Amino acid sequence: MKFIILVALTAVAAAAPSIPQNGYSLPDPSTRGVAQAAEVVPILRDDRVQEEDGRYNFDIETGDGITASESGSPDGPEGAIVASGHFSYTAPDGSLIEVTYVANEDGFQPEGAHLPVAPAFPHEIPQFVLDQIQKAAEEDALAAAAETRGAAPSQLYQRPQ
Repeated sequence: MKFIILVALTAVAAAAPSIPQNGYSLPDPSTRGVAQAAEVVPILRDDRVQEEDGRYNFDIETGDGITASESGSPDGPEGAIVASGHFSYTAPDGSLIEVTYVANEDGFQPEGAHLPVAPAFPHEIPQFVLDQIQKAAEEDALAAAAETRGAAPSQLYQRPQ
């Protein structure tokens, strides 16, 4: 009886697919999914220069038409890097995307024909609106000055008569 049980367990173990110790099996090479289809893209150019004073530049070009170029230096406030450059690639719809940019203390500022642009303001701001904005700014300045003087009464409004 023990011999029959041993033979049965051996047969089941031999028939079961092999499972690695970690519980994961290798992907089936006959089913090539998107994640498995990795195309190797050659690097045609990769020029990089790093100077000792912090300046740098690079130029990169790949076999599928991607190009990138950037140069930078520590000319920003407190030695921050200021960079400028461009990159281009072909979008999935076949159109060429080109971006030129500057990155400095004002942030990343890209420019490109494909980027959206805010519409022009539809009309001029009326003078009475500008006058009201100026009056509000003057009142805010007076209120701030009064706060710095201490707890003196406000001079903005007169006593009712």
